Amino acid sequence: MIRPTRRTFVLAGAATLAAPALARAQTETRRNLASFVRLDWRDHFDTLGAATVIADTESRALHYWNSTGADYRVYPTSVPMSEELTRRGYTEIVRKKVGPTWTPTESMRERDPTLPDFMPAGPGNPLGTHAMYLSWPAYLIHGTHDTAKIGRRSSSGCIGLYNEKIAELYDLCPIGTQVRLI
Repeated sequence: MIRPTRRTFVLAGAATLAAPALARAQTETRRNLASFVRLDWRDHFDTLGAATVIADTESRALHYWNSTGADYRVYPTSVPMSEELTRRGYTEIVRKKVGPTWTPTESMRERDPTLPDFMPAGPGNPLGTHAMYLSWPAYLIHGTHDTAKIGRRSSSGCIGLYNEKIAELYDLCPIGTQVRLI
């Protein structure tokens, strides 16, 4: 018969306390991984064009294909914080900017009167390091310095990516890249 020691009791107690946290972490990881579903561009576009982007607001993921379909990438994103701020449909990238400046829209300033009139490029700028402007006014795909926003409903209509990921996507997407928000 094995005699229990103080060490056995301490280890058993620690394992009992840690079990719920480990189970919760496994469930959250499974749920997060399950939301990144592979999409098929053919369900949304007739051709790949110069490049294709689909931003899925449900799974909070952006899907990218190059012009041949050989390069497919998925990026975690932030999405609009409410349905009324969410625009869905077809658009395209019409302009790109490294070091974007930011001017809040009138509706943003109504929701939050403390917002500045203008913000230069830099660490405090909510557009991060790179921005790709869509044909819809005031809608962008851009980076963010606030990494806690990724994976959440946190934007005023834009699709946000980690700064290092938007820099990568920025280099991949030419002007004219077709975009669909679903």
